[in-house]
Amino acid sequence: MNIDWAALGTVFGVSLVATVALVGLFTLGIVGLSKQPEPAAQGGSAGGSLALARTGAYVCFGLCAAAVAYGIYLIVA
Repeated sequence: MNIDWAALGTVFGVSLVATVALVGLFTLGIVGLSKQPEPAAQGGSAGGSLALARTGAYVCFGLCAAAVAYGIYLIVA
């Protein structure tokens, strides 16, 4: 049996980077959704910051879903 170690290393490296990136994006989405307005600043500019955090979280989740869908596409096609 002949193993192409360079190809195996490439697959391992790409898998590691993709996994860390996907987990990082999902974590950023969770952090964005966990932002709550502070009790003292409920009426001021905290609403804009909260909306920006939620929008960023939804973008992160969308990118995660796109990466998973692309992975499924690569497996099926």
